[in-house]
Amino acid sequence: MVTVRLHARLLALLIVVMGGASVVWQAVVWGIPLTETETDPVWIVDARMEFTAREDFPVKMTMFLPPVEGGFVTLNESFVSHNYGVNVYDEGPNRRAMWSARRPQGHQSLYYRLVLTRSFSEPPVFSGPQYRKPMPLDGAEQLAVDALIKPIRERSADVETFISETIRTVNNSSNGNVRMLLAGDNSVENRARVADLILAAAHIPSEQVHLVRLQHGLSQEPQLWLRSFNGEQWLYFNPDNAQQGMPEDSLVWWVGPGPMVELEGGRNLRATITTSQHEMSAIQLAQTVRPLTGQSLWSLSLYDLPLDVQHQFRLMIMIPLGVLLILMLRNLIGLETLGTFTPVLVALAFRETELVWGVLLFVLITGLGLTLRAYLEHLRLQLLPRLSVVLTFVVMCMLTLSVLTHKMGLASGLSLSLFPMVILTMVIERMSIVWEERGGTHSMKVAAGTLVAAAACHQVMSLPALHYLFFTFPGLLLVLIGAMLWMGHYRGYRLMELLRFRAMTEPR
Repeated sequence: MVTVRLHARLLALLIVVMGGASVVWQAVVWGIPLTETETDPVWIVDARMEFTAREDFPVKMTMFLPPVEGGFVTLNESFVSHNYGVNVYDEGPNRRAMWSARRPQGHQSLYYRLVLTRSFSEPPVFSGPQYRKPMPLDGAEQLAVDALIKPIRERSADVETFISETIRTVNNSSNGNVRMLLAGDNSVENRARVADLILAAAHIPSEQVHLVRLQHGLSQEPQLWLRSFNGEQWLYFNPDNAQQGMPEDSLVWWVGPGPMVELEGGRNLRATITTSQHEMSAIQLAQTVRPLTGQSLWSLSLYDLPLDVQHQFRLMIMIPLGVLLILMLRNLIGLETLGTFTPVLVALAFRETELVWGVLLFVLITGLGLTLRAYLEHLRLQLLPRLSVVLTFVVMCMLTLSVLTHKMGLASGLSLSLFPMVILTMVIERMSIVWEERGGTHSMKVAAGTLVAAAACHQVMSLPALHYLFFTFPGLLLVLIGAMLWMGHYRGYRLMELLRFRAMTEPR
């Protein structure tokens, strides 16, 4: 017996661990929210290009597009333009869009919109070069670069610190070698070019990247940064102040030098980028992202069902929770009910009538049914005809009550016809059997216990948070099975028995 009990407990523990692991996998790995009210940010990035078309000239405008990698997923990408053709193509590590028109006139406005969110999974790391040949320089530039490299190398310990020291050195306008390389141009772009010259002379590869900050209501231009691959990850540096580490709210728009937008056949080009943040239900966002990323997200398979089928499963998946509650009420508290599953069925019936109306109907129709059942017993009818008569009587009672409550202006009475007739009929039959075998007092006691258990089940099974948890994380059903197995070998006293026999524990 001990071996069997240990086997059952180990099995219950294993099943609970499996169910808990599936929930943790969904919540941590796939990022499925634990609450239905949880929201995630969705970013809308708008790029607006305005220019004046030259008369009788064709217009071609190209713009870099973000590759949307490094932890982001594109939800939607759209191009808004009037009488323009749009073509998107790849150009090395970048993407570009080309707008073209034959003879546009006057002021022109073109728009690009990107809707994105953060990816649920870790972004892949794309490797880069770790060695670079020096750039060919003339005599004066070569001497200046060589003079700068030696002190930078002495103040650095690795590639990361070498790049930081290089940027700080280039930003030091009092250094004569730096002033000669800058040639009077102190723009961020030129300083980044000089830093790249020094890094190339030190055989350290680097490349320019342009970032856009994802901040609500921010109108901006892409910010120039430098990055280098150290063999494991990309290192990002701000050439303006040597800040290291790309901010988390940044999106890489394009890689390499050059402007974001290039225009042919127009003038007075002006390009602005505006970002805004919106909130979206996390579970709805997960459903949207999953097909876009091609992930086989088995944890959301119930959401792939048709809506009407989902509604049925949302109700069905709560039945095991109600059954577990009944087991606890019976095995731990000692509440007597009409079987194990009858209170759960009655609780399901309460969903149609609401709790108060359901209890009143249960008491009224069950009382009338028991009276009819007692009368039919004198006729010595067989079981099937007797049940048929009781079922028909229950239907008549429900129809009558529906009409009366409608005449009284009670809207809840219209749902009485949905009250499960078979459940009430079987309850009446079982209560009559208990009445005959154990007496009227015990029958009323069992009926009251059934009502209390059904009301408790109804309240628990109607909680929206539990509906969401069990429907989204079906692995919780394994946890319920483990709890049921654990309770299967409970042989201790019930709470009702402790109260009943408490006099035995009192000192005399």
